Amino acid sequence: MTEAAAGPGTARPGPRRETARRAGTALRRRIEQLRLPSPARESLSTALLLSLLLLHVAATHAPRDLPVAAALTTALVLPLRWRRRAPRAVFAAVAAAAGVQWLAGIQLPADAALLVALYAVAAHAGRPDRARPDTAGLDTARPDTTGPDTAGPDTAGLDTAVRPGAVVRRDTAARRDTAARRDTLLACAVLTGGALLACLRWTTGGAFQAPFLALTATVVAAATLGTNARTGRAYLAVLAERAARLERQQDQQARLAVAEERTRIAREVHDIVTHNLSVMVALADAAVHARHHSPDKATAAMLRAAETGRQALTDMRRSLGLLRTDEPDAQRHPLPGVAELADLADRMRAAGLPTRVDVRGEPARLPATVQLTVHRLVQEALTNTFKHAPAGTRAEVRIRCTATAVTVDVTDDNPGPPPSPGHGAPGHETPGHGIAGMRERAAAHGGTLRAGPLPGGGWAVRARLRLDGVPAASA
Repeated sequence: MTEAAAGPGTARPGPRRETARRAGTALRRRIEQLRLPSPARESLSTALLLSLLLLHVAATHAPRDLPVAAALTTALVLPLRWRRRAPRAVFAAVAAAAGVQWLAGIQLPADAALLVALYAVAAHAGRPDRARPDTAGLDTARPDTTGPDTAGPDTAGLDTAVRPGAVVRRDTAARRDTAARRDTLLACAVLTGGALLACLRWTTGGAFQAPFLALTATVVAAATLGTNARTGRAYLAVLAERAARLERQQDQQARLAVAEERTRIAREVHDIVTHNLSVMVALADAAVHARHHSPDKATAAMLRAAETGRQALTDMRRSLGLLRTDEPDAQRHPLPGVAELADLADRMRAAGLPTRVDVRGEPARLPATVQLTVHRLVQEALTNTFKHAPAGTRAEVRIRCTATAVTVDVTDDNPGPPPSPGHGAPGHETPGHGIAGMRERAAAHGGTLRAGPLPGGGWAVRARLRLDGVPAASA
């Protein structure tokens, strides 16, 4: 299966693109391996900040206030170690420590921990448990392969069903986002009230408006930065989900193209092999029977069998040549069409089935794909007649070409019973590439095909192929 055979819009990524993608993935994995785990980074940063603030407290406070100041500094900074995992609890602990500090009447630079805790609430509140992947709102469930959309073997595993679980996860994500915004507003209100109390207590001269406005601005800035961080992370998650979905769709399209191509090749091989081998077997049997009393006829039959074999090889090369992309179209063998029906009739007559071909209209203007379909339909119908009809049966092929459709009629005068099951008998069809393949060929051109016995005896295969929207071949 080549990229060209998959059709437009279904080509799989080239080797260079795939190699670049794998190299990028490997580089990202190496970078992730070099980075410290998130808990280690949080512990290290908290310990460093706490050490610096304790040194500052030791340098700026009297010995009698040092124990209380050190304890309050530790109470304000130490909870930040868990700011990502439990931002609400961390904010509550830091706010409680700040309240005790206000009651003790001690000013500390560790009050900046309140802003860090507020940022954590705005950025990380509402996130799912970090022990599980953050798949909220992402449709990452496995496809349901038990439904009707995935019943066929060629579409097994394709993500074609809409699952209620995806809607539940998106609703959960919306509720988490709403809760995070509510918690952020509540934390801002708490810090704004705390800033007002701090200004009222520690501002001298009664001019607390300017310090209060400055503290309120820092509260708003911390909340805004945290909200932007959460929004940006959600946006990146959406982009990642869309990229993953696009990759799944491309993979599905490629697999569908492979399945369609496999079916097309199976039809071609069946038509070519079944028809030509049937003719070759009949010619070989005729040569065996005629080898003693009519050596010339036996030789002619064997020569015809060899010619049929060569024709089969040529047809096989034509079909397989469609899969090759390293040759220009001009160098490929032309596909059989309506003009080759005369040769097909000659081979059938030589094998013992008198065949008459009647073509009306302008078949030369038909597209190559339509001509190939007409040829294969006639070939399969004549092969079925040849295999199941008794000696003396005659077949007739009628082709009618108009501006909008092509009609194909293949009939025989076999007075016996209809073909055996699996070859078109009504109500007795079995899986295969005979009549089923003919119907698929007709359906590919928006047409229909019917096969069944004639009222006066015999068997008929009738197909109608539409030409609406199909470009005509150049004259």
